Amino acid sequence: MKTNKIFIYIFIIFTSISCESFLEEDPKSLISPDTFFASENDARQAVQGMYAILKNNSIYGQVGLDHFYDNGADIIEPNRAANFVQPIGNYTLNEALADVSVQKMSVSDTWKDLYRIILNANLIIDRVTGNEAVGTQAVRTDIIADARFIRGLCYWHITNLWGAAPYYTEVLTLEEISKLGRTDEATILTGTLEDLQFAQDNLQDSYTGDQSGRASKWAAAIVMAKIYMKQKQWQLGLAKSEEIINQSPHALLPTYNEVFDQFNEYNAEIIWSLDFARDINSQFDPAFPGRSFAGNNNWRPSMFNPRLRDEPLNTSERGALGAALKARGEAFNGTGLQVASKDFAAKFPLNDKRRELNIVDNYLGFDLVFPYMAKFWNLELDRSPRFNHSDNRMVFRLGDVYLMAAECENELNGPTAKALNYMHAIRKRAYDNQADWDITGVSQTGFREAMYDERKWELAAECHRRYDLIRWGILLDVVQNLQYRFWQPNVNIKPYHVKLPIPLQELELNPKLLESDPTNNGYR
Repeated sequence: MKTNKIFIYIFIIFTSISCESFLEEDPKSLISPDTFFASENDARQAVQGMYAILKNNSIYGQVGLDHFYDNGADIIEPNRAANFVQPIGNYTLNEALADVSVQKMSVSDTWKDLYRIILNANLIIDRVTGNEAVGTQAVRTDIIADARFIRGLCYWHITNLWGAAPYYTEVLTLEEISKLGRTDEATILTGTLEDLQFAQDNLQDSYTGDQSGRASKWAAAIVMAKIYMKQKQWQLGLAKSEEIINQSPHALLPTYNEVFDQFNEYNAEIIWSLDFARDINSQFDPAFPGRSFAGNNNWRPSMFNPRLRDEPLNTSERGALGAALKARGEAFNGTGLQVASKDFAAKFPLNDKRRELNIVDNYLGFDLVFPYMAKFWNLELDRSPRFNHSDNRMVFRLGDVYLMAAECENELNGPTAKALNYMHAIRKRAYDNQADWDITGVSQTGFREAMYDERKWELAAECHRRYDLIRWGILLDVVQNLQYRFWQPNVNIKPYHVKLPIPLQELELNPKLLESDPTNNGYR
């Protein structure tokens, strides 16, 4: 395979992190190019480096992927104008704005970080294959499976965000990469499915201890199921979803609230969570003291936490609210930039027990200005200070899979007993009375429309909504019929907004990216 050893080795060294566990990602040393991949430990460290990039603000660390998968839909919106999320959520994005980075978040940052991971994954796979110094064949297969899962995950995100894009699975030089054109989405997904199936075949059922943040074989399976559903391959989507339901160690929890218990972040329903830890930082921006942009502390909860200067509704009670919070060791010291949208708050069923974690408009007896989503809150000052949270980032959970299986079965055979059983398993824990949760008797179309809402209530702000609306073909209709607090996405949205533009800087560096599509996904 083609390679530029000096460039590749230096690249992966500086994007990898030497550590003993997924929770300790403070760089302790840099691996020499002469010794890298000379042992199993070297290869494991390189894999951990890929996980570290996944936790950057541009992907899972703050709200990087939230911008693409949730903002501009019908679940969350900011409580004020916010420059760094507005272009995407307000559908005013263009090629030039895609390059604008605020707090290490932009379309360009996400593009670069996803491809940084892919470059590293290609190198790891190449260097581990046949390398007996790394360990036994079983060890090498395990490492390659990890790398192929992460590579598949990144290409899945890339196709979701940009569709056709550069695609390569070999070790290429920087010059060779800079001359790649766009590969069609179907071809990329074919390779992605091969990566994910290899990962499912060779990763473990689950990981514990220091490896708790690793993706298991079932994380690979759920991405495969999502790809099949997007392709409307309903039988394959159903089969993969049922593999997870019937063969994985995961189980639905008795109540919705238990899923989001901050003291049980590896509960049986969660298929994959990225782990974070307090006070572990590797890069700081002087413009934002105390905030880590490439470390292992999570500041996504601060985006959902309220800020006291916005609350409560009766401003004369602000001091009393502050005192009540302090007495509990809590604070409204977040940004409040992710709150429930007007439409979501107005339509969430009042008798749905999931409402209390998704719509909080009164706290400690104080009426609030905005409806917040407490499922992602962490208000505790001592345990979880502002922009320095240890909360995991949930990526996939079994509740999602049950709804996926229900949808696939309905599309194949209508609202059969099987489809209803999967749907009812989720709805039973949301309502006290059978009359409320039982949807027996609906038509296939009625079941499909019920699913539109059920996924909204169950998976709110878990980074699925725009993906769902796009694959259902209803994003434009949904957004055009909404009202927002500060923005006008309902006015601005166009049919081409189902994809993002490739950033202008990338186009200037590589004009071949425009050869197959001179419109750049409709933005020209």
